[in-house]
Amino acid sequence: MATTNDLKNGMVLNLDGQLWQVIWFQHHKPGKGGAVVRSKLKNVESGKTVDKTFNADVKVDVASVDKRNMQYLYNDGTSYVFMDTDDYEQLEVAPEIVGDAANFLLEQQEALVATNEGRVLYIELPASVELEITFTEPGVAGDSATGRTKPATLETGHEIQVPLFITQGEKVRVDTRESSYLGRVKS
Repeated sequence: MATTNDLKNGMVLNLDGQLWQVIWFQHHKPGKGGAVVRSKLKNVESGKTVDKTFNADVKVDVASVDKRNMQYLYNDGTSYVFMDTDDYEQLEVAPEIVGDAANFLLEQQEALVATNEGRVLYIELPASVELEITFTEPGVAGDSATGRTKPATLETGHEIQVPLFITQGEKVRVDTRESSYLGRVKS
């Protein structure tokens, strides 16, 4: 148990049997009345965000979330298999939990796996990953000055928009949060 004065970004709270991650919080002392803590909370399972105001010094239940670096091994058709690199324990994760992270997962890639009481909550990838372009239409000389984009298929099978000068076989850096092109990878 903790109080609302102990809130920190990233902390996970157990409110009414649901897990909520603190995205943002602010202590506020209005001219009249007692102090309050305004917060923005994200439901760990559904991804829904809500604004919630707590009275100061109210007790809240802090959930214990175990975050471990794990290596993605393979997809067996029904689940994604991750391995803890410390003790070689393997963990099967349902596709619904992996979500959009599957668009950027390559075998042997590291990911952060968050669990609560043995239940996987979410998978967190690095902010950007380097992937190879497996297919894109060829560019035309002079296209680099326009700023237009074209579709390109990554080695994971996911499609993103890239500048016209990017060619098939190039490695690019991709933002995993917005599924967007960040730049070429220098070789």
